[in-house]
Amino acid sequence: MTEPTRIPPRDDRGTQPAPWRRPRVILWTAAGVVTLGFLVALEIVARGYGFSGPITEQSREVIFAPESGPLLYGGLALTMVVLTWRQRLIALGVAAGVDIVFFLVRWVLDADMNFGNGALWVVLGVAVLGLTRRTGHERTLLLKGTGLGLLLVAGHKTGDTWLLITSKTRATVLDAYVAAADHALADPSWLVGRFLNATAPVSTGILHVVYGQLPLAAALVGLYQLRRVAVERRFPAHHLVRTFLMIGLLGPAIYMIFPVVGPVFAYGTDGGAWATANLWPDTLPPVTDPRPIPFDGITPRNCMPSLHTAWAVTLFVHSRDGSRAMRWAGTFWLVGTLTATLGFGYHYGADLLAGVVFALTIETAMRCSAHGWDRAGVRLVALGTTVFAALLASYRWLPTEMAARPWLFGPLLLLVTGAVIYAYVRTARAARAAREREPKPEVPGQRPAPEAEESAEPADPTDAAGAAEAATTGTGTTIGTGTTGESGATDAKPELV
Repeated sequence: MTEPTRIPPRDDRGTQPAPWRRPRVILWTAAGVVTLGFLVALEIVARGYGFSGPITEQSREVIFAPESGPLLYGGLALTMVVLTWRQRLIALGVAAGVDIVFFLVRWVLDADMNFGNGALWVVLGVAVLGLTRRTGHERTLLLKGTGLGLLLVAGHKTGDTWLLITSKTRATVLDAYVAAADHALADPSWLVGRFLNATAPVSTGILHVVYGQLPLAAALVGLYQLRRVAVERRFPAHHLVRTFLMIGLLGPAIYMIFPVVGPVFAYGTDGGAWATANLWPDTLPPVTDPRPIPFDGITPRNCMPSLHTAWAVTLFVHSRDGSRAMRWAGTFWLVGTLTATLGFGYHYGADLLAGVVFALTIETAMRCSAHGWDRAGVRLVALGTTVFAALLASYRWLPTEMAARPWLFGPLLLLVTGAVIYAYVRTARAARAAREREPKPEVPGQRPAPEAEESAEPADPTDAAGAAEAATTGTGTTIGTGTTGESGATDAKPELV
């Protein structure tokens, strides 16, 4: 008997789409082209202001001393999630060996000393290995791991370039407006700043570590979420690194719209001759007739929104799915980061509220892009965008009114921010429950096995013959369970499409 030929699944038109025409391939290609175009444009703008952009900065670290060795090894760690443990040990050994060689050469030449070139070489080597020695899904997996590691480094370089551009293109800052609006929140930066001064150096020592090591904490949570990639040979649909990178990409664009340097610069000693007065944190600034403040061309305008707050909120959200220790660590890093951003004078309380709304909106959009858009997700993104825009508009156009009526605007600011948090919690829980109820995807081209009562009916002789032949040839298949080679599969057969 001639076995039926298994026809691969086709699309609705009855034909198979070419690999390059599949929606996911088109989406990733478009995203890659847009990202490359953005980096090239940023490079051109940066060179127009007399400094190198992210592409040049990352390319030079192949040979010259890197700016941050730990950052490059963090990128290597993200790339290694696609490797087996044996391959990871080899990769680490090669990276360490290359760094030792570079160290010795720089020592002989009396050049700048740093490490990390070996990590970048290994990341690029994984990409070369994927392109030349792997095919199909394995090639895609290695290239995704390489892209993830390089995006971590490129995101950091892009953020640095953005900050330099903000300092060169925004000659005035809007700190007076935000400081006036902050009166509605009882001037939290001044309150926490005095508290840290009273409890230093213990409190400041701990918070400096928390504030500075936020990227390390995020990397640990991200690696925890990606820990099974090497076993399952696929990335999870959504993870922390995606949102982290998107926040770092979009945040500096808001800096261009709403340039703010922070209380320690605008009203403290760190501002030098550009500070309006030495007021922070002992004396509250005036609230009457706020005006743009001229400022230097070096200090980044990186306050509105607070990206440290946005990243800490994202870290907190993603740590909820981890162990108890990870959940406690996520909570500790969130509280510590909020305290540090205020107590060190880097941000106003208004910045933190905007950062929370900014983070939850982007997190929702990234989750929906991975798992599919639904009505609740669209509503939450629209709500977050509206609230974020309303916060910035109120800080800019209503600061004196907010300062004059703190009993009204203070609770209102907290209320709208709390509304976004509440909506996010409800939407995230509903989305998680819906994903847990979803049935596992079936094998394309097959139908589910009949129910038990249907299997009790007399079997078709042709079915029995086909099952007997399958059992003889060892190609029996259990439909609906995903297992092969098991007995008792005579009640169902492959469906030709």
